[in-house]
Amino acid sequence: MSDAVVYLELDDLLASAEAFLGRRPEVRDYGLLESALARPMASVFGEDAYPTFHGKAAALLSSLVGNHGLVDGNKRLGLVAVRLFYAMNGYTFEATDDEKFDLIMDIAAGRLVEVAGIAERLAALTRSA
Repeated sequence: MSDAVVYLELDDLLASAEAFLGRRPEVRDYGLLESALARPMASVFGEDAYPTFHGKAAALLSSLVGNHGLVDGNKRLGLVAVRLFYAMNGYTFEATDDEKFDLIMDIAAGRLVEVAGIAERLAALTRSA
């Protein structure tokens, strides 16, 4: 991965949702989707709030799963979006179906809330291409 991170945009996110839903997603709140997309780029006092790539991915995933920007499909959207984010930045996502399910359900159920913990799990499930 180069130093320049490629971030998802709203069009990417909505196209991903349409692909897995098989129809246009019903958006509950565009602001929540845009907030989730902006979170990995956040800075505090001029420093990245999430300085590692896995931290940025974790912030994105946490927000998409938790914000409920769609009427239906938020957990699936989170998984698809984080996989796309990794792919756009030269990583492969190598999780089994069970590992993906456990990760998403742990986030959704509030068992995994800290970005650092999510980032650690994501790092174990990905590989730099």
